Amino acid sequence: MIPAAGPESPTSYVAAVTVPLGTPPIRATSLLRRSLRLWRTRIGVLLVGLLVLLAIVGPFLAPHGPSTPVGVPNSLPGGKAVLGTDYLGQDVLSRLLYGGRSILITALIATALGLVVGVVIGLVAAYARNALDDVLMRAMDVIMAFPQIMLALVAVAVVGPHAWVIVVAIALTTVPRIARVARGAALPVVERDFIASAEAMGVQRWRILFVDLLPNTLGPLMVEASLRMTYSIGVIAALAFLGLSTDPNQANWGTMIQENQLDLAVQPWGAVAPIIAIALLTMGTGLIGDGIARTAAGIDRSRGAE
Repeated sequence: MIPAAGPESPTSYVAAVTVPLGTPPIRATSLLRRSLRLWRTRIGVLLVGLLVLLAIVGPFLAPHGPSTPVGVPNSLPGGKAVLGTDYLGQDVLSRLLYGGRSILITALIATALGLVVGVVIGLVAAYARNALDDVLMRAMDVIMAFPQIMLALVAVAVVGPHAWVIVVAIALTTVPRIARVARGAALPVVERDFIASAEAMGVQRWRILFVDLLPNTLGPLMVEASLRMTYSIGVIAALAFLGLSTDPNQANWGTMIQENQLDLAVQPWGAVAPIIAIALLTMGTGLIGDGIARTAAGIDRSRGAE
């Protein structure tokens, strides 16, 4: 509050500088709650929730072990095998229930790591607005010039198909895109008066970055995070399809597609079932991202439940 003083009073100038002039940031919980009014977001949450639940409890519900032969190879659904058997006589349903956990965990860790590093780089670049900004963004451009799958393939081929190698490779390809979005969302916020007020008050820079800037960029970042999660799932499944999974003998949706692709005409469920699971998972994350994007942009706000 500005005390009663004359127009030339120094106290009035100090008060005018220290009063924050910004608007409250968009809270992540509020944005998610409002986005759930859209049917596309609800459907996406339902699909992702079901598949995550399947990956968590699936191994406990599987009727057989992931590598246990239960019949002749490529037998049609029926008997002990609800979805039939694969090219080695293993139960397709059991391998499907076991195969989602590794993909989901790897994609989640890689996306989270890329999100943290990308947000830090983007916020620092936007706040710096000097040579450091140019250096960071040009480095991001160099990484973005390489296709995501190619970087992952090179890393796995050089170091080996270890879990941490796949996580770091996918996170590395995620960082530039997250950093670009974070920088673009933070640039208009940096120019606002409440940032200048915080600087004039001597607030530490890390607090300005993560207390003032970050909450005002959550909308675009949440959308981009859902997209990166979708791409990470696709890349991990593609690596497994190419035989570069962390454990070739482990049940994996991508590995299942690769192993049973030649037998589609005989017993399609060995390849079709994991394809459907991956498709539903990527569709679900995409719908969630689209719903958050529409809510953050104010689209369909008056028709939220439609």
